[in-house]
Amino acid sequence: MRIIAGHAHGRRLKAPRGLHTRPTSARARESIFSRLAVRLDLDGVRVLDIFAGSGSLGLESLSRGAAHVTFVDSSREAAAAIRANLAQLELSERGRIVVAEVHRALGELGRSGETFDLIFVDAPFKNDISAEVLALLGELNLVAPGGWVVIEQSKRAPAAPPAPEAHERALVATLGDHRIAFYRRPNPAPGAE
Repeated sequence: MRIIAGHAHGRRLKAPRGLHTRPTSARARESIFSRLAVRLDLDGVRVLDIFAGSGSLGLESLSRGAAHVTFVDSSREAAAAIRANLAQLELSERGRIVVAEVHRALGELGRSGETFDLIFVDAPFKNDISAEVLALLGELNLVAPGGWVVIEQSKRAPAAPPAPEAHERALVATLGDHRIAFYRRPNPAPGAE
């Protein structure tokens, strides 16, 4: 597994051992980032990588100019792989790792008033709680105005989740056995409160 583009292009990434992590393939990452490129300038954005695993989506974002990534995963093995990847790519100061169950982690981020310009949700295919996580992102106001959420699912999962209130589903694409859905929280209209 390698970084596809940006200043760390071609650098190898470590993945946690075992069958509990399903790293996002290079083909899927390329599809996600090429679709994002026409919608979002990654320079200086804050990213949240949920169910981070090896951290490949967040690390790809850092390589392409993101200012900071918060990685969330409940696995200590995943956290160790992300930490090693950040150190190897000399990006440790631009990443934070939260080792916690997703509901607890998102609740803490919401209570601290954090918002993110780009959020990746790559829930385990066997226990796909993407719709629940997407709704929670909306409830906790974690998506910054103008921000994007990208959900990766099995194409055999139920239809892409509906957008939470104040968000819109912008695009759904199928790539091999993956479905990738893009959601956006529009900027408020001028003069709106």
